[in-house]
Amino acid sequence: MAEDEGKDEGRLTKISAFVFLHTEHAIYAVLGLLLAVTALVALVDAAGMTLEAIRHLGGAAQLLDVVDRLLFLLMLVEILHTVRVSMRSGRLTCEPFLIVGLIASIRRVLVITLQSSEIMHAKEWTPEKEALFRASMIELGVLAVLIVTMVVSIFLLHRATETGREPAGKEEKGPEHVDA
Repeated sequence: MAEDEGKDEGRLTKISAFVFLHTEHAIYAVLGLLLAVTALVALVDAAGMTLEAIRHLGGAAQLLDVVDRLLFLLMLVEILHTVRVSMRSGRLTCEPFLIVGLIASIRRVLVITLQSSEIMHAKEWTPEKEALFRASMIELGVLAVLIVTMVVSIFLLHRATETGREPAGKEEKGPEHVDA
């Protein structure tokens, strides 16, 4: 009877693993579809914004909006790529998240730069504007450190992959793989 219980438990484990795996794949597929639709909407919106900026020989604010929208679109595409790779391999990789973080940081730098530029060109220099400017400079400094950290991380990740060593979190290659 203990043998029958072991078979039932093994069968139940296999059935639940099958159900969970297919549920995960279905969720990834729906998520991918929603991201693709969102990316297409963002692309159409970015094209409209670009045409509008061209028509008005865009000012700095309009151009920033276009670049911001295009960078947002790049983030969506990179996240969509992450979902596709995750479905194919069954595991998450860290590089797409680093790239999305890098793009998001660059977007924020652009927004802060435009806001700071508007503050600097204001005729009145109030204590509130000075405080906002200082906070913006601190945020730019933190973002600069964050951007450099992400770029170095991506570089190290690529270097580890190129030399044949798997980055942390990935499975080791078999003994047949030897570095020269």
